[in-house]
Amino acid sequence: MSNIVAKTEELVKPICEANNVELVDVEYVKEGQNFFLRVYVDTPEGIDIDQCADVAEALSEKLDQHDYIEDEYMLEVSSPGAERPLKTKEAVAESIGAYINVKTYKAIDGQKEFEGHLIKFEEDILTLEVLVKTRKKVVEIPYDKAAKVRLAIKF
Repeated sequence: MSNIVAKTEELVKPICEANNVELVDVEYVKEGQNFFLRVYVDTPEGIDIDQCADVAEALSEKLDQHDYIEDEYMLEVSSPGAERPLKTKEAVAESIGAYINVKTYKAIDGQKEFEGHLIKFEEDILTLEVLVKTRKKVVEIPYDKAAKVRLAIKF
């Protein structure tokens, strides 16, 4: 499955560049009986349905030409939403000041999930200000220990 994701990323990157949108993520998943090839795109100003349709149409054509997915699947191209993943160090660095969620491979201070404001990202260390009950605490998470990093919505 990771091969399908990698090949799709390869095909969709030039399409995204031509349409002035950023490729955020690609996933190939099975839900119930159906397979979904999901491509998430965005721009700094947000993305509209016409931009998603343009990428979907061009990608669909490329997928038909290359025909590397054996299963029947549905192609979806959409916005990553408010809780978009931060898949690269660059995306993390651009999110300083944002409220984020980090899941780690191994526990740090007895926890594997943190939510707070990203106050710094230097030397591959994410520095988060988290709220523990009523007091603020600073947590440092090495980038290579982070399994998933995404923007989060604060309630």
